[in-house]
Amino acid sequence: MPVWMKAAGIGGSILAILALIIIFLKSIIAFIGFLTFAVKIIIVIVFVVLFIAVGLMVFRTWNAKRKHVE
Repeated sequence: MPVWMKAAGIGGSILAILALIIIFLKSIIAFIGFLTFAVKIIIVIVFVVLFIAVGLMVFRTWNAKRKHVE
């Protein structure tokens, strides 16, 4: 095998490995971004549910006091 073909094979292999590493890192960054977005959505949903629960508790207490006075 000629020397220049062997050098091209080694260089191509190195470029292929670098491309795979870059793609792998990009996918890891995208996955971390997705997880961060999912956690943010869960926090917002929990906050809304908590806000609604507190509102219902206040409304029930206010309703019970109003019925008790009458």
